[in-house]
Amino acid sequence: MRTAYAIIWTIVWPFFSLFHPCRCIGREHIPEGGALFCANHTRLSDPVCLVMAVGRKHQMRVMAKAEFMRAPILGFLLKKAGVFAVERGKSDVGAIKTAIKFLKSGENVLLFPEGTRVRDGEEGEAKTGAAMLAVRTGVPIVPVYIPARKPWFRFTDVVIGEPYYPQVEGRKGTAEEYKAIAEDLMERIYALGKAA
Repeated sequence: MRTAYAIIWTIVWPFFSLFHPCRCIGREHIPEGGALFCANHTRLSDPVCLVMAVGRKHQMRVMAKAEFMRAPILGFLLKKAGVFAVERGKSDVGAIKTAIKFLKSGENVLLFPEGTRVRDGEEGEAKTGAAMLAVRTGVPIVPVYIPARKPWFRFTDVVIGEPYYPQVEGRKGTAEEYKAIAEDLMERIYALGKAA
């Protein structure tokens, strides 16, 4: 994946650096080793914006809705770039297993806890998948805030928060604990936006 990722990143970077430059605030918070990056989601360009902001060194495996992956050319390029599919609206065991595999092997995974795009000024309800992944794999969660407005020819500041390890009582955690972690995560994400 690394070579294909680097090639695609190098092709896409000039366009974004000119038309939609993205700047990373809080780069020092990016941990070494595998981590689960969790961001708010308002635009289709959010994953690319984050990837461009953190730079080529910090490669990301992005969880994206399966419809994108079925598009003939786009799906091929996304797979080459390390993107993997999730079937929304159902319990996609395959996507969960794939994410766990990547995280346990020390890779970064990006997902959007709300599960879909949320309109400007609104805050969506977080699903519990991110909480479960972090607890099961033992990797830190890195909260990320991506502004909804991304003006042309001006920097969009992507804010990286401090990584943290969610705590549960048992080894695997309960549905109630996952729910509490998910709610806390979204509070952390939106707090980054208010502080920026």
